[in-house]
Amino acid sequence: MLTETLKRLFNRDLKRLKSEIEAYRNEANLWRVDQAITNSAGNLCLHLIGNLNTYIGAILGGTNYIRNRELEFSLKDIPKKQLIEMIEEITKVVDETLDLITNEQLESEYPLLVFEEKTTAGFLLVHLTTHLTYHLGQINYHRRLLDRE
Repeated sequence: MLTETLKRLFNRDLKRLKSEIEAYRNEANLWRVDQAITNSAGNLCLHLIGNLNTYIGAILGGTNYIRNRELEFSLKDIPKKQLIEMIEEITKVVDETLDLITNEQLESEYPLLVFEEKTTAGFLLVHLTTHLTYHLGQINYHRRLLDRE
């Protein structure tokens, strides 16, 4: 079933996200930007958490999460420990929500217009895995480029 595959992918990459954030030797570098690197790892992490909390937690899981996307990119200096706790929490939200998703729901229209045209919930969930992986790669490069001290 697609939901089991999605759970495995989300769990794998959220675990990697946690490892990337933990790997920063200098916590201040989580928030560092430099020349063409305009998004810090900390802000990308907040963005991923907000994205998953919105599209999986709130919309599909019925949580009361209310997104403030602007803050995902403007907040700074959140402690590494807090980011890690947020990653652990969103991992639970994703797991618990995907445990409840049926094949019928995957094939049905996603209840929110996210792109230019409507999609199925299954399509959006697959998109969210690729979105997570895309930003995870950016965080990995950010760490290797800007946390060398």
